[in-house]
Parts: sequence; structure tokens; C-alpha cells
Amino acid sequence: MSVCLIPARGGSKRIPRKNVRPFAGRPMIAWPIQAARAAGFGRILVSTDDEGIAEVARTEGAEVPFLRPVALSDDHATTIAVVRHALDWLEGEGALPEALCCLYATAPFVKAEDLARGREMLAGAEWVIPVTGYGFPIQRAVRITPEGRLAMFDAAQYATRSQDLEPAYHDAGQFYWARTAAWRSDAPPFGPGTLPLVLPRWRVQDIDTEEDWDRAERMFQVLTERGDL
Repeated sequence: MSVCLIPARGGSKRIPRKNVRPFAGRPMIAWPIQAARAAGFGRILVSTDDEGIAEVARTEGAEVPFLRPVALSDDHATTIAVVRHALDWLEGEGALPEALCCLYATAPFVKAEDLARGREMLAGAEWVIPVTGYGFPIQRAVRITPEGRLAMFDAAQYATRSQDLEPAYHDAGQFYWARTAAWRSDAPPFGPGTLPLVLPRWRVQDIDTEEDWDRAERMFQVLTERGDL
């Protein structure tokens, strides 16, 4: 049975209660739950330490069969630790899956097709991670010095044509597919056993600040009107 796990702790500080804050007319967590349901997961579990979030998640069609321990609910708790806790619980129930998809609660742009595609790609990988390209060559990045001046990180690339620079990508921050053995391994996710699922930049947005939130809602409205979500 395919399993989707959505981590959603209650202690977000930069955007209080962001996992259940209204986004485009619904609690934020409702959007990834909707995508997971459309992708046909056998089980959609939400890992939270917060009864309020648990109630919303259940209303939206997810399971919350346990509350996450306090030790895994602070700012230092890692995604992998939270997933391992859920896998241990599933194993205790006799329902350990061969693979698990970890889907973030603040991923309103995730599409069911991407979740399904990631599951298919996992047939030839240990991990499948959505990525998107940087909008500007990272080799041309500059920094501000302690004296307030500009300096290139790599001055040797100053005269290199943009089309001759290697494309660079970053984690899209939407979901991770991995085999159970990979989740439980100490090997890093970004390695030879990982396949990239490339997403368009216009459907990727981190939501960590109020500015991010405002931008995401504007993007969501436009993409919905265009039929891209």
C-alpha cells in the first residue's frame, strides 16, 4: 500500500499556525492533502503534535493515528527523524510500506501528477526529489563584503557566457519519495541513488515569511485562473 506522510507541527514561529492558516480560502494543509488524495495514496498520514492541526487534517480526509512526541516537534527536529518515527509506528501496526512519500504541509503548488510520477521513478532509484532550476547562473553570484562592497564568489567566471555555464538546481521543497530502507539509512539523500524530478520555476515557492506567503497566494490565484493547478 502506498503511504504519504505530511509533517505538520504546531510551533511555526516565522508564520504562526501556517500549516492551518487560510490560504486561497482553505487551510494550507488542505491543498497537499487534496493532491495526495487525487494521486491515489492508500494512506495519507499527518504527523503533528497539535490537536488543532489534527482536527483540520481529519476533516480534509487524512489520518492522524498518533501525536508526534515533543522531542520531534521543536525547531531542530529533522524531516528524516519525523519520517522514521512514522515508519516505526507503521511497522508496529504491521503495515510497514516498501516506500513512503513525505509531502510538506506548506506545498500548495504540488500536483497529483508529480506525486504519481515520483512513485513511478522510484522503480529505478532509492530517492526521487523534485528540483527546479535557479533563475540566474549561480556561478555569477556576488556577495557583500564586510566593507559594504560587492565581490564575486567566483571571479574566474566573470567573462564566461551564461550559455556556457553549467545549469544548477535546488530542492523544490514539495515532497520526497524514498524507499523505506533509504529513509532509515544514514546515507545522504543527494547522491547516486537519487533521481531528480524537474519542476518549472513558476510552480515553486518557499513559504517561510509573510512576503513569501503573499507572493504564493498571488501565484496560486494566477495559476488557478490559467488552469495550471
